[in-house]
Amino acid sequence: MRLIKPLARNDKTVTLRRRDYEALLDALEDAHDKAVFDAFDARIAKDGWDAVKANMLTGAEMDRLLAGENRVRVWRTKRGLTARALAKAAKLSPSYLADIEAGRRKGTAATLARIAAALTVDLETLVDVD
Repeated sequence: MRLIKPLARNDKTVTLRRRDYEALLDALEDAHDKAVFDAFDARIAKDGWDAVKANMLTGAEMDRLLAGENRVRVWRTKRGLTARALAKAAKLSPSYLADIEAGRRKGTAATLARIAAALTVDLETLVDVD
């Protein structure tokens, strides 16, 4: 990247040429992309490709999520579990799990953490974190 020279500056702002500003944004985006790929490569090196792949969704699974299907249900079917088996593993009643999957109940944080642990996914995979 070439040297960027401010047009003006004071205690609170710096004025740049548009092309310099856009070059900085491009460099930031490139650095972010590199960090994401480096983290992915590090995870493969640590856990192995098969373990990483087991936690990736297929296009069809992503389509189900994008269509609004419940995240717990999508991950449960990905893991090949019946609702009864997941409920047992998460120490929940099958009807409570059914209510969560149907969207009738949200589930407490503790409940969702048990479901995530039983599905071997991060809690953030099952809930929105904004």
